Amino acid sequence: MTACSMRYSKSRQFDTIASNLSCGSKPLSLVTRHGFLRFWMWAVVLCALFVVHPVARAAEGIEIVQAHLEPGDEGYRLSATYAFDLTHGLEEALARGIPLYFTTDVEISRPRWYWFDEKTIRASQTARISYNVLTRQYRASTIGSLQQNFSSLDDALTLIKRPSRWEVAPRNALKSGETYNVAIHVELDVTQLPKPFQVNALNNADWRLSSDWKLFNFRVEGR
Repeated sequence: MTACSMRYSKSRQFDTIASNLSCGSKPLSLVTRHGFLRFWMWAVVLCALFVVHPVARAAEGIEIVQAHLEPGDEGYRLSATYAFDLTHGLEEALARGIPLYFTTDVEISRPRWYWFDEKTIRASQTARISYNVLTRQYRASTIGSLQQNFSSLDDALTLIKRPSRWEVAPRNALKSGETYNVAIHVELDVTQLPKPFQVNALNNADWRLSSDWKLFNFRVEGR
């Protein structure tokens, strides 16, 4: 096939595709047009919820103000305090009924001079905050516990920023007299969102809210 005939063949293919997409002899079916309509409706909703607001953006980070372990009768509990602000996009999503989830991850390891650190404990806890449009109240809770109602967003965020102490290791999991490395990390957990919103949230800077790993040592006193 000559170069001239190949160009002619490709030109005919493009003409055929353009003809099929036009409103000429082969119009789109009613079902297809309805499908496109539904697609664009969802696209408009998602764009409205995940639009970036560069002017009103807050700092993209969570600061772990303090964190330490406390021994108890049944185990070791984490006490932590966080500081952060929600972006305008997150506040808007919350006001539209989309819940926000914050997950705290804790890793406890025992250092060994002759080998890699021994990973002893991994624990996580997720807190949820939502807004009820009908009652105009915010709800906050840790997963698996009772929800609490709040009249303002700041009050609801207090439960997220200053969570109750929670057990990260049972009493017999750590050896007496040993010193352990503790690492803690907290983030806005977009994997907990409804499926249609996860892809957009992952690609939207408004939804990137997390902390650096905070490290500290904990020595187990003799019992």
